[in-house]
Amino acid sequence: MSRSMIGIVIKILDIVFGEGNKRTMLQLERQKLILSYLEKNRKATTNELSDMLGVSATTIRTDLNQMDKEKLLTKTHGGALYLDRETDHHDLTTKAYVFHERALENKSEKEMIAKEAAKLVQDHMCIFLDASSTSYTLGLHLTGFTELTVITNGIDLALAMKDIPGVTVIMTGGIVTSASSSIEGLLGADLLKQIHTDIAFVSARGFSMENGLTDFSIYEADLKRLCVNASSKAVALIDHTKFDTNSISSYASIDDINLVITDSGLSKRLRESYEKAGVNLLVAESQ
Repeated sequence: MSRSMIGIVIKILDIVFGEGNKRTMLQLERQKLILSYLEKNRKATTNELSDMLGVSATTIRTDLNQMDKEKLLTKTHGGALYLDRETDHHDLTTKAYVFHERALENKSEKEMIAKEAAKLVQDHMCIFLDASSTSYTLGLHLTGFTELTVITNGIDLALAMKDIPGVTVIMTGGIVTSASSSIEGLLGADLLKQIHTDIAFVSARGFSMENGLTDFSIYEADLKRLCVNASSKAVALIDHTKFDTNSISSYASIDDINLVITDSGLSKRLRESYEKAGVNLLVAESQ
């Protein structure tokens, strides 16, 4: 995307959303434009991005720091480099993209969340579990059922659950991503529209009151959005480190989520502010 096109996009966004909502609205859009620019030009300086997007250098540095942590780009002194996920296999083996690495992050918190979430699952239900490491942990707790149907886009999860007695595993159709061990895209959209799910269990890279649940993969976010909308209940499995953070693509607002299960590491301040905003929070305690 050229500078002129980016400028046009920003002007349109300003007109549609207004100056008052510009800061919140533009964060995700701005980061998408940064990625688009880097994909074409391979590198950019902070000042270059600041001038192009019409925001301060401090704002750009904040964006680059966040995107670097999520391995969406490589931050450098004074700018950023494009991260080629297809050719740079070493960078693919990082926390943001490799399932087995992510599974080790906040492991005890995910275990607490999974145990609490498992209490919601009843016999004869049909549920959706996304490809997150938290949903994987939940899946391992789903035993002792006579009949339970699990729809998932998680390859590791499907393999782990396929031999559990009483559990039928259905995988969504789409593109296999080797890095995150998931299936992305909406090739299985027709299947999902034909099957009623009682609960959609989803996780995210970020969760905020402004943008709801956000993920770094636009394609996986599309799938999760479809599953959330098609389920009777949406339950978000979010450890405390994800609160008040945002990633690239939003797939569910706080109004779309029936319940958020988190761990006891969530601060009192955040818990009160989210509950005041109408978020139904369940804090899983260590057992």
